[in-house]
Amino acid sequence: MPSLFKTENYTHYTVMLNETVAMLDIESCPDGVYVDATLGGGGHSELILSKLSPKGRLISFDVDDDAVNAAKERLKGYKNLTIVKRSYSELKQTLYELNINKISGIIFDLGASFHQLTSQNRGFSFLKDSPLDMRFNKDQKLSAYDVINTYDEKKLVEIFSKYGEERFSKRIARAIVNSRPVNTTLQLADLIVSSTPKIKSRIHPATRVFQAVRIEVNQELLNFENTLKDVLTLLSSGGIISVLSFHSLEDRIVKHFFKEYSKECRCPLNQPKCVCGGKILELINKKPITASDDELKENPPSRSAKLRAARKVSDLEFI
Repeated sequence: MPSLFKTENYTHYTVMLNETVAMLDIESCPDGVYVDATLGGGGHSELILSKLSPKGRLISFDVDDDAVNAAKERLKGYKNLTIVKRSYSELKQTLYELNINKISGIIFDLGASFHQLTSQNRGFSFLKDSPLDMRFNKDQKLSAYDVINTYDEKKLVEIFSKYGEERFSKRIARAIVNSRPVNTTLQLADLIVSSTPKIKSRIHPATRVFQAVRIEVNQELLNFENTLKDVLTLLSSGGIISVLSFHSLEDRIVKHFFKEYSKECRCPLNQPKCVCGGKILELINKKPITASDDELKENPPSRSAKLRAARKVSDLEFI
């Protein structure tokens, strides 16, 4: 399957396509039900579908109309695919409505897509002048404009620090509040550049703030962390979670979650008898897998990608 998918209106590069899907080990259970929590351009979904038997099934989630429409066209030849225009945060409820009790595997490809980051009118990039938006789901109310123009200075500092790990959060927040209204991406980027000292770096000074605002607008980390717990109850014994992350905050959540549920016991130290049910997950790779040299040449942004996977080894229904 090609990593680059391009139509007249949609371009998407699927990062670590083969590695992410290979983690699911579909060959061991081709009749199973699988979930692509982040459909995007449909690259991972297409590869999963090519490995399923006629009895197998794939449920793919996305809230972005552009992604859903492009993927529907790309994958229209597959009969065992259900595309759901919902956030993966609604995973449990959606599968219940589809009469699905257990899944054999799930993949997450986190963050914004290539299409979103490069679109002229979506407001994700500081390299293109567009209205401040950054919504994955165009139907939701909260946008980047609202965050930048209505959050107080203290709240802006908090999200820039927490979600962007930006060390000049206070300076930037103060400059934003004093310059309102801020209407466009370039206006915001210029404010960030002018309010921070010039430092040699391979990333643009606005990178961390734009990341932080995007995460806040779409509640990315909160949705992901909450959904991971749902996934544990939905996975069959032997089922696999494969997660592709693109910054340290996402990877940290995955790493800590996998570590916690791969412990032999999670009970408090003063607990006389184990009541937690014991080990639930088994790590498939202890260290994250990164993009190959060939992929980095083809798509340099792949350099930040980290892939982790774990297999469920317990029949526990609740955690």
